[in-house]
Amino acid sequence: MTTFVLVHGAWHGPWAWDRIVPLLRAAGARALTPDLGAVGDRGLHDDAGTVVAAIDTVRREGELVLVGHSYAGLVVREAADARPDAVGHVVLVDGWAGPDGSGMFTLAPDAFVDAMRTAAGRSGHGRRIPAPPPEAFGIVDADDTAWLAARLLPQPLRTFTEATRLTGAVDRIPGTAVHCRPGAYPFDRFGEAVGYRTRVLDGPHDVMLTRPEPLARMLMETSSFKNEKRRV
Repeated sequence: MTTFVLVHGAWHGPWAWDRIVPLLRAAGARALTPDLGAVGDRGLHDDAGTVVAAIDTVRREGELVLVGHSYAGLVVREAADARPDAVGHVVLVDGWAGPDGSGMFTLAPDAFVDAMRTAAGRSGHGRRIPAPPPEAFGIVDADDTAWLAARLLPQPLRTFTEATRLTGAVDRIPGTAVHCRPGAYPFDRFGEAVGYRTRVLDGPHDVMLTRPEPLARMLMETSSFKNEKRRV
């Protein structure tokens, strides 16, 4: 059985995958949605540790596909680097990614970095970044906007200031970078730069909310792709 470990991005929680999980389970897969946490002064390395702990609960129970949305692209690559023998495939969904030493504030443009630091200083006591509106994630439908606005959480600034610690083991794991179109950031180039094949999906940044069916199909296809690679 394939297990998908689905890791939510910044300002989100495990609920971000609520429309994807039933589809994966209906297809015969298992899905875990670790919670990176809504409280405390956590950092990127803390989040990677949470994902490693989730991997350890299922690492001997079949193939494992590790999926990271947005900021969690950095998280899942650090977690996979720590457990390269357990992870069969890494999937980025509009995910930030780079080599050892990369982080949100090394990859993002200066305007983004300045805006996040300013927001944290104004209303997050210098440590937490208030959640942007749903429109920042491409969500414009009235019902989806209300649903998302009620759930978004402040993001610890340290998750953006810390940089990944990678040994290079993650680069031996096959990967796929799904990038949404149109997009505000070059997520396709981030994926290509770390050696992943890229796939495009029309939809907003929070595509798992607006187009769960095609995204679920793409995730299932990455499992098939991994098996094909093993047979070669």
